[in-house]
Amino acid sequence: MQVRHILRDKGREVFTIASDATLSEAARLLASKRIGAVIVRERDGSLAGILSERDIVRALAQASVNALPQAVSLHMTRAVATCCETDSVDELMEMMTRGRFRHIPVVEEDRLTGIVSIGDVVKTRIAETVQEAQSLREYIAAG
Repeated sequence: MQVRHILRDKGREVFTIASDATLSEAARLLASKRIGAVIVRERDGSLAGILSERDIVRALAQASVNALPQAVSLHMTRAVATCCETDSVDELMEMMTRGRFRHIPVVEEDRLTGIVSIGDVVKTRIAETVQEAQSLREYIAAG
């Protein structure tokens, strides 16, 4: 299965925040949308980075509540790993495991087309496994 199948099932909505927004604003966005990461955009709309719950926790651990008015750009991950819609779920699992991150933006021709979480990947792998088991049961029953 490919990334495009995950996006077809889950949707392509991506929440973004400006790089000069505060950590407090980012935390409110994550909480209100019930998401674990947000894409950070530059003023021109280009991809600047990604900010996760972990990034906010690290900032709070370092500076306590003094981190909340700081800009997202100070705490985001700038070197963002991305994938494309034709990447396989197995490739995605490998990339996320090796890089130790839980969210990956989907980019096609320099355009953001979605975001995939480790939860999306696990859900897809479970569905594939269930389908394979069902097919095997049907094959054995027909034999």
